[in-house]
Amino acid sequence: MKSFIVAACIVACVYALDQDAQVLRSVYEPNSAGGFQYAYETDNGIQAQADAVLKSVGKDEVALEITGSNSYTNPDGEVVSSTYVANENGFQVQGSHLPTPPPPEPIPEYIQRALEYIAAHPYTEKN
Repeated sequence: MKSFIVAACIVACVYALDQDAQVLRSVYEPNSAGGFQYAYETDNGIQAQADAVLKSVGKDEVALEITGSNSYTNPDGEVVSSTYVANENGFQVQGSHLPTPPPPEPIPEYIQRALEYIAAHPYTEKN
């Protein structure tokens, strides 16, 4: 189901960006292990590809893991690309065009001292 949603979102994005784009290449290959591979490319520079595999995540559990990438050319002529992994840990995407969080604030000195004290004096149950 997740793979269908990802594929549907990508197709919707392609359709929304340029309704006159022609598909140059479109490949979808399911495999016998429950995974798949797909790739497509349009004449306006949009490209995407993904590989999906079933993997064991527990004693009796499996999860679908999808890795992929996509790229397009923005109105300024810059190629924008991203890569992603979607698995039991959620959807993780990377791309230079995505916002990043600010750097973490340093731990205040008094908190650091307290943490060091706690580490040096672990709690013990008293009877």
